[in-house]
Amino acid sequence: MSFGTAVVVIFAIAAITWLRAQKQRGGLGTGPREAELEREVEQLRQRIAVLERIALDERGGDSLAREIEALRD
Repeated sequence: MSFGTAVVVIFAIAAITWLRAQKQRGGLGTGPREAELEREVEQLRQRIAVLERIALDERGGDSLAREIEALRD
């Protein structure tokens, strides 16, 4: 094994060990910004589900308009 290869292997081992330690401590991806983004994604998923239900509903236009108005509240 050459010196360059040994340096790369040692660096890779150190990086993997550091990443695992950060993950176990909760240091990666657990900040307040990430929690806020998770909540926003969940809200958007709920909105998409409602829009899909409305778009695929086969009822008449009047009931659709009333349901949209009810969902705005």
